[in-house]
Amino acid sequence: MSVTHVDVRRGAYHDSVTLLQVSRTVADVDGVEAAQVAMATELNVEVLGSMGFDVPEGAGANDLVVAVRAADDAGVAAGIAAAESALAARSATQSGGFGDAPAPRTTAAAVRAGDADIALISVPGRFAAAEALDAIATGASVMLFSDNVPVEDEVRLKDAAAAADVLVMGPDCGTAVVSGVALGFANVVGAGPIGMVAASGTGAQQVMCLLDAAGVGISHCLGVGGRDLKNAVGARSTRQALAALAADPSTTSVVVVSKPPDEEVLTDLEAYAGGLGLPVRWATLGAGRPDLTSAVEALLEAEGHEVPQWPAWVADGDPAAGSVEGSLRGLFCGGTLADDSMLLAADALGDIRSNIPLRDDLALGADLRDDGHLVIDFGDDGLTQGRAHPMIDPTLRMERIAAEASDPTCGVLLLDLVLGHGAHQDPAGELADAIREAKHTARDGGRHLPVVVSVTGTESDPQGLTRTAETLAAAGASVFLSNRDATRHALSFLGSAR
Repeated sequence: MSVTHVDVRRGAYHDSVTLLQVSRTVADVDGVEAAQVAMATELNVEVLGSMGFDVPEGAGANDLVVAVRAADDAGVAAGIAAAESALAARSATQSGGFGDAPAPRTTAAAVRAGDADIALISVPGRFAAAEALDAIATGASVMLFSDNVPVEDEVRLKDAAAAADVLVMGPDCGTAVVSGVALGFANVVGAGPIGMVAASGTGAQQVMCLLDAAGVGISHCLGVGGRDLKNAVGARSTRQALAALAADPSTTSVVVVSKPPDEEVLTDLEAYAGGLGLPVRWATLGAGRPDLTSAVEALLEAEGHEVPQWPAWVADGDPAAGSVEGSLRGLFCGGTLADDSMLLAADALGDIRSNIPLRDDLALGADLRDDGHLVIDFGDDGLTQGRAHPMIDPTLRMERIAAEASDPTCGVLLLDLVLGHGAHQDPAGELADAIREAKHTARDGGRHLPVVVSVTGTESDPQGLTRTAETLAAAGASVFLSNRDATRHALSFLGSAR
């Protein structure tokens, strides 16, 4: 019988990004069956309950819960020790010796103490606006990593930032690079003249990695949050970010990257950009607009750079083009990469169902199941509440890969993998094992299952692009740097593709 340990530590606050990483570290310990290290917010307590952990009454949002279930007492002890070590490592820079000033207890105090001009805020969504306003009041820009922030709070924050002549990046901003410093999930890329404004996280990463592969660097990547180009927000942060880049002497042109925007907002933004005095290119997804790779290729040509052959590692032994019956199953960590692939695939396959559908009538049900073509974004807010983003903890996607391998209606698997700072330290190993097992399961069922992976990364990333790609290729996957090329390759197998 398993042994369970639940410990509540009163007033021991840690940010959610730190705790996602700590939870992952503990879950990887040998003998640990389940683990969650989280603040005792209402949502987290609910998630802990669904995992079989009983949180003592009275625990609140400022209290830390360390919950471990293992095969025996030794496994629990090892899990707790791993949690202690990981928490201590992340807190070391915040501790001082006897006589030192106490640690700041508010966001504003922390900004002033560090003489910072950017504050990265990652707290539960309902508390995010108050902390962000605190930072704005000190004259700092904000990268708001928090999701589930009400849109009215987003508008209020961005209006306050404009009045203070600072920038709000977010909410739900996962990626930024400012003067070469990576914030959140970001890749290691060279410095250069291209500025980026991104209402997208993984979309921004795909664009910067393609530019890097072409030998072109970036000056800054300013995230603005996925809703910024929607009518409710009206591109408030995008306008500020464009103006800031136009005033930056190291930036000679800008590319705007976005999930499908609202047309009226995009039209107004294009008119605004036309008066900035520097070229602005567009990688804004939508029906009839270029995919991310094609947008980068157009940018390179306009800037006078050669468009390279994008790296690819194509598997041997896959079936002939058009010979596979069944449906496309896209299982993604990145929402913008999922959008990019859906828009490309819809031209060939027709309707594609999704939890982030291109049309409302194509929404998947709560079980995320369908016998036809589908694309799932495992990084969507509905699947990350109370658990780590799939770029850190891929458990849910791994389970779905195994399920699709056993499903005779699955014709081809299309996956993404995002490297860089903040992502899993060795994502290729786990994914390669899952791919081998999926292909073996399909063969046992009399099927040949092609697996195609879009890898967003650079050679300088901690995980290494080529090292990652070769690991996946050795497992039988075809691997592409370009998400467009990966999608087209996956579609090439399907006899149903037009």
